Amino acid sequence: MVQQSQSDAFPVSQAIADREAPARSRSGKDRRGDILDAAAKVITQRGLAEARIADVAELASVSTGLVLYYFESKERLLSEALMQLNDRYYLRVSRELGGLATAREQLERLIDLSVPGLLPGEDRREEWVLWVEVWAKALRDPVMAKEREILDRRWRDSIATVIRAGQASGEFPQGDAEEIALRLASMMDGLSIQVVMNDATVTPERMKRTCMQVAEREVGFGISDGREDVDEG
Repeated sequence: MVQQSQSDAFPVSQAIADREAPARSRSGKDRRGDILDAAAKVITQRGLAEARIADVAELASVSTGLVLYYFESKERLLSEALMQLNDRYYLRVSRELGGLATAREQLERLIDLSVPGLLPGEDRREEWVLWVEVWAKALRDPVMAKEREILDRRWRDSIATVIRAGQASGEFPQGDAEEIALRLASMMDGLSIQVVMNDATVTPERMKRTCMQVAEREVGFGISDGREDVDEG
């Protein structure tokens, strides 16, 4: 079980849970999602150490007791808030890649969707800040470390799936798809952190260009039409 901090690890009384039961029964799933959205914003703005359960509750327009009814600690909020953002990302990936005819197009679109701040409506900066918090916490928290491993594996698997499809269709040369995915994922992770940190020399556009250049060396395709920009539509 994830350890609770002293400030947040107090029990939820049955009276509080009972008072809020009608709201949960009406829209429990939505209310839980609202709490996670609020947690993501609070943790992004203040960091996990400075975030308070009370601030999350206020932003989500619920009681502190209801937050703790769903989540036992700030650590649980961090982990599940990242999972929720991750799920939304992969839902968009699935929708967009499913409409593309070639593995080459799919890999380029996956890169586009992975660059923080590159595409309108797909900033991902909030998600990346949570990733940094999770990595730091996972160093000393075995439960968080395991969850981090699962999320990272999911990311690499999504890349490997596209690589295998390209190999099967003859678009990409044969090779170890998992090893290629590991190299591409590691590069994108490192560059994404620099973009999120507002590194003056690593812009979203430069990250996209670098990712495409490395993808060219890994799987043998070039940047389509020399294009460095992304679609505005």
